[in-house]
Amino acid sequence: MNQPCNSMEPRVMDDDMLKLAVGDQGPQEEAGQLAKQEGILFKDVLSLQLDFRNILRIDNLWQFENLRKLQLDNNIIEKIEGLENLAHLVWLDLSFNNIETIEGLDTLVNLEDLSLFNNRISKIDSLDALVKLQVLSLGNNRIDNMMNIIYLRRFKCLRTLSLSRNPISEAEDYKMFICAYLPDLMYLDYRRIDDHTKKLAEAKHQYSIDELKHQENLMQAQLEDEQAQREELEKHKTAFVEHLNGSFLFDSMYAEDSEGNNLSYLPGVGELLETYKDKFVIICVNIFEYGLKQQEKRKTELDTFSECVREAIQENQEQGKRKIAKFEEKHLSSLSAIREELELPNIEKMILECSADISELFDALMTLEMQLVEQLESIRDAPGLLLPGLCLTRGCTMAQCRDLENHHHEKLLEISISTLEKIVEGDLDEDLPNDLRALFVDKDTIVNAVGASHDIHLLKIDNREDELVTRINSWCTRLIDRIHKDEIMRNRKRVKEINQYIDHMQSELDNLECGDILD
Repeated sequence: MNQPCNSMEPRVMDDDMLKLAVGDQGPQEEAGQLAKQEGILFKDVLSLQLDFRNILRIDNLWQFENLRKLQLDNNIIEKIEGLENLAHLVWLDLSFNNIETIEGLDTLVNLEDLSLFNNRISKIDSLDALVKLQVLSLGNNRIDNMMNIIYLRRFKCLRTLSLSRNPISEAEDYKMFICAYLPDLMYLDYRRIDDHTKKLAEAKHQYSIDELKHQENLMQAQLEDEQAQREELEKHKTAFVEHLNGSFLFDSMYAEDSEGNNLSYLPGVGELLETYKDKFVIICVNIFEYGLKQQEKRKTELDTFSECVREAIQENQEQGKRKIAKFEEKHLSSLSAIREELELPNIEKMILECSADISELFDALMTLEMQLVEQLESIRDAPGLLLPGLCLTRGCTMAQCRDLENHHHEKLLEISISTLEKIVEGDLDEDLPNDLRALFVDKDTIVNAVGASHDIHLLKIDNREDELVTRINSWCTRLIDRIHKDEIMRNRKRVKEINQYIDHMQSELDNLECGDILD
């Protein structure tokens, strides 16, 4: 569709091209020349014009992190790429290129105006991330299916659309279809849509629109339900008890247990297994509910901890402010007295006294800071901060699950041995599946099969308990590390503030030269 702009070879965007473009677009007066000499940081550029440059491939734009407007029209670009770091982009012009597929726009969440006019695009898609899209120009492409219009219904901010000179624009129902299915559209192919046309379009496609809305509502409800499920799962993960509010763990025990599944067909095992599952699930649900309660306790404990820290810091800061205010009142008075004093010995004595006051203030502020460090340490080490997490590991060991599994194993083994004896004596009335009957060749074979099933079940239980304990301990470790790190950063910042203030006071005093005062 497009040809190279001239006889130049196809080009890829490099630093030299970008620097030249940025320089050419800047002010040309003295300030602009100075900016060229000193260099312009790409991260400070808000608008970039790169049209008519025979660009084949988009590249090297990662430094333009604050770019809002990008003009790449009238090149020979074949693929939309290299835009992932331009999250602040609002306006993008890719018209008059050779693009066949809409792609590479997933990070442009702030884009409002997109032009892909005069390309080779046949399908409208991959625009989902552009939730703020208001203007879309896709004229003079290869779009031939009116169902592409349905896709655009998800863009609630879309007000201007151009699709002229596409195959679909030749359809008899083109305008009415678009006006009906995109009722919030204000401009189509650069012409305003009047209210009369909208009403006619709505009436013509009323039945289809109602059916589509119904389907959209069902889909929206499904999406909301899935989102609620994801949020609920995240809540359970935060409590370290996801998938314990049902039969997930029990089902996983049998998912890879071929022997156990075969043994379930033994006479009497079906009822035994059903009872086992019911009791096992009750234990899991109890663990689940206990975990959620511990999560709430943990949250409450952390909120209380944060509030205690905040109050301690605030009270300490207030004490520091009072000491500084008292010092400054005396210090300003002393400086005035020094300036008015005419006798050099008296001046020197007064300066020494001021210097001593500054040192005394430094000691007082640092003492306050050390007291705060000790106070925060005592709050951090107080019993109860990690208790909700540790209680979860103690209260939710899966000993009950293991006990239940051991009991089930004993019962299953009894039934299996009894069945073997009946088979040997020819007293078994029931027909067994071939895979199950193959296990009853001798006592060792059936005992090994029952034992293998038992081992798989215990391993699943142990792994879930290990995962639970490991994640809780990891959470505790990360929490303590974060608290320590935050306190170190706070302490360093506070000590730096104190030193800067004291240095400023001392420097002000040092600059009060005796000779200047006497003059």
